[in-house]
Amino acid sequence: QVQLIESGGGLVQAGGSLTLSCRASGRTFSTYGMGWFRQAPGKEREFVAAISSSGGSTYYADSVKGRFTISRDNTKNTLYLEMNSLRPEDTAVYYCGVRDSGSYYANTRYRYWGQGTQVTVSS
Repeated sequence: QVQLIESGGGLVQAGGSLTLSCRASGRTFSTYGMGWFRQAPGKEREFVAAISSSGGSTYYADSVKGRFTISRDNTKNTLYLEMNSLRPEDTAVYYCGVRDSGSYYANTRYRYWGQGTQVTVSS
């Protein structure tokens, strides 16, 4: 069992920046891949970014490539998402998840999820 707690969301103007954090419980954090997904009202949960267990491989949705950076600190059991040049269309609840197996891009391949943190970007 893994518990995930996201933080760092908030209200920011377009063009601004935020960094999300996801702290995981347990001693096996360094053994599994992690991802960030987001869900806007009335829309399905969508992939944002993912990272391998070691941090050596990262994956991004085209919509955030070049603006967002995913990273992890295995000594702190923490996953990060640095978000720059934010746009109103980035407004959503952001969730971190533990990847079980298979594709990093599919939310069905993630076993555990945090409660989410709201990001609102005003125009």
